[in-house]
Amino acid sequence: MTSVIGELVPDLFGEGYANKGDELLYSLFVEAVEQVPIAISITDKKAKILYVNEEFCRVTGYRPEDILGENESLLSDKRTPREVYYDLWRTISAKKVWRGTLCNRHRSGERYLSDLTIAPMLNEAGAITHYIGMHRDITQSYESEKKVVNQKLLIESVINSSPIAMVVLDDRDRVILDNHNYKALVSDLDKGEPATYFLQLLRNEMGDLWSELQSKEQGFSNREFKVESKGNHKIRWFSCAGNWFVENEVNADAFFQNASKQYLILTLTDITRQRRQMEELHIQTLKTIMAEDERVRGIRETLLGAMHQIQMPMNQIRAAEQILRHKGDDQHAGLLQILQQIQQSGEEAVATMQKCIPEILQTAVIPINLNQILHEVLLLNNQRICSNDIEVHWQPLAQLPTMLGSENRLRILFKQLIDNAIDSVCKSDGSEQRLKITTDTDAELIYVCIEDSGSGIPVEKRAKVFEPFYTTRPMGVNQAGMGLVMAKEIVNQHQGFIEIDPDCDRGCRFKISFPLHKQVFKGVE
Repeated sequence: MTSVIGELVPDLFGEGYANKGDELLYSLFVEAVEQVPIAISITDKKAKILYVNEEFCRVTGYRPEDILGENESLLSDKRTPREVYYDLWRTISAKKVWRGTLCNRHRSGERYLSDLTIAPMLNEAGAITHYIGMHRDITQSYESEKKVVNQKLLIESVINSSPIAMVVLDDRDRVILDNHNYKALVSDLDKGEPATYFLQLLRNEMGDLWSELQSKEQGFSNREFKVESKGNHKIRWFSCAGNWFVENEVNADAFFQNASKQYLILTLTDITRQRRQMEELHIQTLKTIMAEDERVRGIRETLLGAMHQIQMPMNQIRAAEQILRHKGDDQHAGLLQILQQIQQSGEEAVATMQKCIPEILQTAVIPINLNQILHEVLLLNNQRICSNDIEVHWQPLAQLPTMLGSENRLRILFKQLIDNAIDSVCKSDGSEQRLKITTDTDAELIYVCIEDSGSGIPVEKRAKVFEPFYTTRPMGVNQAGMGLVMAKEIVNQHQGFIEIDPDCDRGCRFKISFPLHKQVFKGVE
C-alpha cells in the first residue's frame, strides 16, 4: 500500500512535492499514514476510494484490491438515516469538516458504528480535489456506554417506583440521587433539604455510634422520628435506615492511582399510619385499664370516705357511752345498752366496708416523661374536645427531663384535672372555649400548668375542693366529690405540690410541680 499512497501524493500535494529533496520527510509521512491506528481513506470528489491504510482494512474487513475504485457507499448501511448523509455532503461541499456517527457494514455483513471525520482537501486555488476520511469502530464503547445509561435508568426507575423516599448522599452530605417521594418531602415538611434535617436528627440521636458505623460501612435501621409537617402543624412519623458504600472515582486524577469516595443510601419511610394505628390501640388499651382502675379506685375512695364520715358520729356515741358509764346511773342503763348496740353495729359496718375495699397492686416506679403522659391523656379526651369544639393550646417544653413516678397514677391525676377542665369549659357561658396545657422545668422542679376558660372556682371554695365529698357541681349531678382528693393524693405520693393559681382571673388554672431529683416515693400504688 506504500506504493499506492506514493503514487497518490503528487496528485494531492502537487508535482513539485517529490522533487523537493526531503525524502526522509516524505518517507515519514507515508509510514505515519500507513501505520496510524485510525482507519484512513482518501477519495476523489465523487467518493470513489483511491487509498486505504492497514487500519482501514482491519476495521472494515476489505482488502485494498477489494475496495479501491469502489464508492464509499459500499460501507454504508441503510440504518443510517438519509438526513445524516445530506448533512454530511452539505458540510464537506461547503469546504468544512464533518464529524458524526454512521452505521456501517463490515465485509462479513456485521454492522458496526463508525465515529467518522471527513475533511475536504483543497488545491492551491482553494478548490476541492479529494476528501480524506478517518473513522474508528466505536461499537463496543457505545454498547458499554448504553449499558451504563440503561443501568442508571433502571436504578432510577426502581428508586422512583419505591413507595418510600430514597436519597443518595456523598461524603459532604450533598444529594447525588433521589426519587419522587423524596422530592415530595421538600415541600411537605418545609424543613429545607429533608436529608440534611434527618441527618442532623440521626447524628444527635446516635452520637458516636454514627461515626463508628460509617467507618465500618455498617448500616442502621428502624430509627424513628416524629416530625411536625407543614400543613396545620400535622405530626408525621418517619423510620430512617441507611447503608454506606464506597465507589471508585472516575476523574482524571484517579487514573493512575485508585481513589474512592463514600456514599450513603438513606431511606425515609412514612410510618405515620402505622404509628397512629398503634397509638389508637394503645389509647384503647389505656382506656380499658384506666376505666377499670377508676372504677376500683372510685369504690375504694368512696368506701374510705364513707368510713371517715361514719367515724364522726361513732366517736360521739363512744363519748356519750363513756359519760353514762362514769355516772353509773341505773336509770340510764337502757340508753347505755342501746348506745352499745349502735356502737357495735357501727363497728361491724366499718369492718364490713373495710373488707369490701378492693386492693390495688403496687405499680413500678420508673422514669417518666410527663409530656408523653399529658399527650396520651389529651388523646383519651380527643372525642370530647372535638365534639365540644374546644381549642387546645398544647405547649410542652421540648427537652423536658424525666422524673421517677408511677405511670398509671400520673395518668389518673392528669385525666382527672383535664376532665374537670373540659366540664368547666362546657358549662361556661363564655364565647371562648379554650384549654391550655404547658410544661416547664428548672434546676429542681418540673412544672405542669392546666388552664381552662371555664367558669372557674370561687375563691371561698378553693380551699375545700381537695376535701372528701366536696364538689362544686350542682346538686343531682352523679359525682362523689373524690376526684380532686385522689388528684392531691397522687401528687403527694410523688412528693409534689398542687394548687389553684390565685392570679388567674378568668377560668381556672391548676399548677402542679414535682421534684426533679428525689427518688423516694411513699404509698405509690
